[in-house]
Amino acid sequence: MKKILQFVLVTAFVWIFTGCDAFSSLMSADQNTSQGTAYELVLACDHELWQGEAGDTLRSVLCAQVDYLPQQEPLFDVLRITPDGLKQMIACHRNIIKVVISPEVKKAAALVENNVTAEPQVVVTLQAPDKRALTDYVSEHRKELVDVFMNAERDRTLAVNRRFRSENVEKDIAEIFNVGMLVPTGYFTAKKSEDFLWARREYPSASQGFIMYSYPYEGKQSLSVEALVEARNKFAARIPGPRDGSYMKTAPLMPGYRMFRMEGRLWCELRGLWDLEGDYMGGPFVSYTTVDVRTQRVLTLDCYVYSPDLHKRNFVRGVENLFYGLTIPKE
Repeated sequence: MKKILQFVLVTAFVWIFTGCDAFSSLMSADQNTSQGTAYELVLACDHELWQGEAGDTLRSVLCAQVDYLPQQEPLFDVLRITPDGLKQMIACHRNIIKVVISPEVKKAAALVENNVTAEPQVVVTLQAPDKRALTDYVSEHRKELVDVFMNAERDRTLAVNRRFRSENVEKDIAEIFNVGMLVPTGYFTAKKSEDFLWARREYPSASQGFIMYSYPYEGKQSLSVEALVEARNKFAARIPGPRDGSYMKTAPLMPGYRMFRMEGRLWCELRGLWDLEGDYMGGPFVSYTTVDVRTQRVLTLDCYVYSPDLHKRNFVRGVENLFYGLTIPKE
């Protein structure tokens, strides 16, 4: 593009399975480098279970459609194999779910293990006395199950971002906004001013980018969805499109909005689609906004993707993980 282009793993999900002789952990082995692509998942279960209600439930959880993408894409790319197929290279996959159904199991439960046969790797073993219990358990704990793998992929991305960094962009962000941020290699600063920075990373057929901007905080109304969209359009207009006079704006469909706290700080998330005024381009975006109490200014990290010919899910997750590398000093 020429111009624009852990559910906390702790003990919460390791549900009680004491007294279950049928439960067996994966065998340890010399550590190998894990195989597979990001957000790909191997699920080991028999054919009858996969074709029945339990399989339907697992698919509804793991293959649910990602919100706010121009085309339908699933949360994970699921590769279903039989339990006997979980060996050699497959056992070294980065994300694995094993399903164990046995009448000796007293209660449906799950065990989460890291780096069992490879690194980095997460292996979840789902056990239940029967298929009905498994179906109910997966349905009840669908968010926790998804978060295990989403958090693992996020942590892998952050580990790479810490190792390979665009120090010039990080320096620009620190100088303009007085905050820290992990910016991976490949990003470069395309435009900056006293309250705005645009950074981008270009691929042959896609583009990832983000803008960071700040403006005075004027009370709670500054964090309403309408105010955030208005501010986004104001600053996104500084990103030019390929045609003279064209620029980025938020698509007419109102973005999804939620407020959440992370490490005690209140954040507002917008998730939706962008397009161009004066031209025909577009894609997904996600933004994170907070109030920097040191300066009484609103601070926004707004990330976008342009990928007309390729799937967008992994590109979007790559930019949204930038948020987790953002650090704002306390008062």
